[in-house]
Amino acid sequence: MKSLCPIAKLLVIIGALNWGLVGVGDFMEMNLNVVNMALGSWPTVESVVYILVGLSAIVMFAKCKKC
Repeated sequence: MKSLCPIAKLLVIIGALNWGLVGVGDFMEMNLNVVNMALGSWPTVESVVYILVGLSAIVMFAKCKKC
């Protein structure tokens, strides 16, 4: 369980940066979704990444008080 918090933290940071880039990209009329750019040819894997980011946020909220 100890190794779960650092992994969750990393995935949440990746997710937050990705959503920040999506927002900036909307203003610039560009697609800056890094997850989509990296995994766009595999939409199922892209969805799994988004699910993992969401689950990581729940884990951080519920379990990782020191994160």
